[in-house]
Amino acid sequence: MSCHSSMIGAEFTREDIEATARSGGLLSMEIELSLRCNFRCKYCYVEQTSDTARELTPEEIRGAILQARELGARKIIVLGGEPMIYPRIMEMLTFIREQNLAAEMFTNGTNITPEAARQLRALGVQVVLKMNSFEEHIQDELAGVKGAYKIIQEAYRNLIAAGYPGEESLMAVSTIICQQNLPEITTMWQWLRDRKITPYFEIITPQGNARDHNGLEVDLPTLHEVFRQLSEIDRTRYGVEWDPQPPLVGDRCLRHQFSCLINAFGSVTPCVGVTIPVGNVRERKLADILRDSEVIQDLRRYTETIRGPCGACEKSAICYGCRGAAYQLTGDYLASDPLCWRNAGCEQEIMTLPAAVSGMIPQCPPTRMVDRLLSVGERVAVVETTIQQDNLFLNDDGTLDDSAYLEIIAQSAAALNGFRATRRQAAGNEPEGYLLGARDIEVLGTAHIGDTLNTRVYKATRYGDFGIIEGQVFRDEHLLARGEIKVWHKTAAAAGTHA
Repeated sequence: MSCHSSMIGAEFTREDIEATARSGGLLSMEIELSLRCNFRCKYCYVEQTSDTARELTPEEIRGAILQARELGARKIIVLGGEPMIYPRIMEMLTFIREQNLAAEMFTNGTNITPEAARQLRALGVQVVLKMNSFEEHIQDELAGVKGAYKIIQEAYRNLIAAGYPGEESLMAVSTIICQQNLPEITTMWQWLRDRKITPYFEIITPQGNARDHNGLEVDLPTLHEVFRQLSEIDRTRYGVEWDPQPPLVGDRCLRHQFSCLINAFGSVTPCVGVTIPVGNVRERKLADILRDSEVIQDLRRYTETIRGPCGACEKSAICYGCRGAAYQLTGDYLASDPLCWRNAGCEQEIMTLPAAVSGMIPQCPPTRMVDRLLSVGERVAVVETTIQQDNLFLNDDGTLDDSAYLEIIAQSAAALNGFRATRRQAAGNEPEGYLLGARDIEVLGTAHIGDTLNTRVYKATRYGDFGIIEGQVFRDEHLLARGEIKVWHKTAAAAGTHA
């Protein structure tokens, strides 16, 4: 995956970023115009689909951009698919610029003819060209199509002829670091620096196509050495000082403080790597989605929420590794980054889902009913329970008493709260919570000793530390029980907002 994050934030001051995180606004926003693409890159994060009928309409895209501007955004980053095969790309870029917003576009170079390059230059679009190798066979292999190298090189020549790079027309090259191009990395870096083209080199995150192409991976010691070499080159040859830290060469990713992604179907996610939908702009205003999202809040308060070695790192005030890598490899968007070489040897300290709920909830055996937290999303969790012979809620015939389902839902809700409170627990503040009431509890089936149940809990409404939780208990695909509970859970800070 190329997460497009190295460019994001470089032009914003730390004061602006911190103020935006506090206010719940934006400084930039990424948007996928369409998932249509003519390349099949081995590292691409995008799940290929032919379902383009559900994609945002031009009117919806313009509406999302205007909402981002209202939230303070200064830049719109255009992603794909491949933006340059989107039929109305120039119209959309013109619209962005007419709103006095900077426009940045990631492209594989397709359709960047001499005329298109001049149009992009005239609009002041910041172009980021995807180029992973100077070797034709390697570039074509990584792009997944023969002829990709020629397309990229022709686009490069046309952009240069049109006046890129310049003060008003930034040009960059996006490169993923992988086994195939490893011998070229330092050469490519210097070649780009010498031509005043900004190099944006980054580590691959294992998602999308990258999960199926394990031969791309570079081990952590080698990655560390590559970063160190490039840091030394920049210091001695170009007078640029930076400390090596993943996932971006010469930069850091704090995008979640001031940015978000709207995908081609309108779903809002923190970024292309943290693929947790927190809302959809077709259903709610972007401002409301960002304000009410617990995932967004957790990431914006990263110094309080990131757990494990990353949370204790000396760089934790200015770095949280790659949240995409953390989420894709552990299932936990607040976990430490497993791809940071600083975390080598600390694997046991990095939470990975599924995870035992012990320590997340106040109940202990024999009153503890739930066993493992399987997954966490936006106000939602799935929790596993296996019915053991010593279960306190068993009937004489080995079936689970109806009263147990209320307790399972309540403890599952506690596990969701405990997951978000792990950093505070480490500071000696144990998770607390109370079941205040229940309604519409329905028991629709029967569970027996040995059955494994999955409980889905969703925080439907919250006000500060109070919440209404909807719960469903399943055995395989069979719904056994459902209902709604009212709870009080101790949290880091009362949000003070309704769902």
